[in-house]
Amino acid sequence: MLVCVPLWLAAPAHAAAVRILALGDSLTAGYGLPHEQGFTTILQQAIDKAGLDAQVLDAGVSGDTSTGALARLDWALGDNPDAAIVELGGNDGLRGQPPAQMEHNIAAILDHLQARHIPVLLSGMVAPPNMGAEYGHAFAAVFEHLSHRPGLLYDPFFLQGVATHEDLEQADHIHPDAAGVRIIVARLMPQVRALIAEARRK
Repeated sequence: MLVCVPLWLAAPAHAAAVRILALGDSLTAGYGLPHEQGFTTILQQAIDKAGLDAQVLDAGVSGDTSTGALARLDWALGDNPDAAIVELGGNDGLRGQPPAQMEHNIAAILDHLQARHIPVLLSGMVAPPNMGAEYGHAFAAVFEHLSHRPGLLYDPFFLQGVATHEDLEQADHIHPDAAGVRIIVARLMPQVRALIAEARRK
């Protein structure tokens, strides 16, 4: 006997796009670059090119420290993201903020996100060399500690492959130029894929 199944039962519902919160400082915000060349725009283009159904939510604020990002986290979460990329620490290092304070702030951000079952990709940072070896070791230890959190996706250094390469930096030798942004995005994409997959499983 032929049984007719209503279309709404036979066809799986289309899953909504995964909303990825990009929480960070000027590196996330695309400081010094036209909007179309900034990190979140290039990341969105890479996601679209890969055929991944995800939307990047730009929550980068130039000049932000980990303290500032923690203070605005609830506001940033107003868009109800399904996943998050956290890129912080550069301004903490430039301002010589205590590494212990930075660890407290970033850990609190991760706690808040994970309490809401939001999978996270944490991208680390390196202290400016002029801060000295002792500060640099303490700064690096923060991200080493945080990297061991269960369920966390971790990228050791956001500017890997770009920092100290003058042909990939803006004139300030801090921020990536357009080519540098593309290198960062290409390097991060395997983990972004994993982040999207994890969000789909939630």
